[in-house]
Amino acid sequence: MEKDKELIERITRNVLEGLASSGFSNYSPKDISCSRPQPGQSYENYNCEVISPEDMETLKSISSPNICNAIESFKVRDDSDGYATSALKCMRPELKPMVGYAITVSVDSTSPGSLEKRKFFEKFAEIMDLINTSPKPAIVVFKDIGPQSQKCCVTGDMVSTCFSSLGASGIVTDSCIRDLSGIREKTKDFQVFATGQVVSHGTLNILEIGSVVNICGTIIKPGDLLHGDESGLVNIPINFISIKNLIDKCKQVMEAEERYFDYVKSDNKNFEGLKKHFIE
Repeated sequence: MEKDKELIERITRNVLEGLASSGFSNYSPKDISCSRPQPGQSYENYNCEVISPEDMETLKSISSPNICNAIESFKVRDDSDGYATSALKCMRPELKPMVGYAITVSVDSTSPGSLEKRKFFEKFAEIMDLINTSPKPAIVVFKDIGPQSQKCCVTGDMVSTCFSSLGASGIVTDSCIRDLSGIREKTKDFQVFATGQVVSHGTLNILEIGSVVNICGTIIKPGDLLHGDESGLVNIPINFISIKNLIDKCKQVMEAEERYFDYVKSDNKNFEGLKKHFIE
């Protein structure tokens, strides 16, 4: 427990000092403390099933479209709900699917004015503390509420490597990022979903942590289980579907697809057979 606290405080100080040296030169970190909740009290909005590491690994082996196909079979929500629009881009499509629990943050980096530096660093340390104490893997979800979302920047290679080292599997934002090549180089499997890239971080004010947010058409609450790959991002309704049942249904979906593709490749395929296999 004490070692964990020392680790996060050391990482926090290193990151904040790095931020101070790259655009926040007037700030000198002082007495940064990360007050951790006690075990069982972290991130109280988690009200869902905590998934085993084995099931997490299985989810990472399933594509997001197949996750969506499986969810549809349970009829727990409308088929047009629960996934992001095409405005949200997978910035590292070469990676395996990203899975993790959402930590939500509202930000604004494009309103004119100076940065409230002390407040920013306190809020940033709070986000780090949440990643450290929350169920793993975590996904930090940034909602931009500023006047120019396509100029807002929430992460680069420094913030991404920090979050990755604390146990986050990725970042999701309806705004922008920068330093994508640095993120690729410095993190092995840290995924980023964003609407684009910009060159500057602007004036990033962290406004609220732990609220319900709308990211490119999908509602995300703290603790929601997110799954994303090159096709997009989906919110898995784990309060209504058990992960075991979802994984079983995914296997059925993939087996049905394999039967279809095997038939399409076969020499004896015909029109009636194609119809039968396609609607199976």
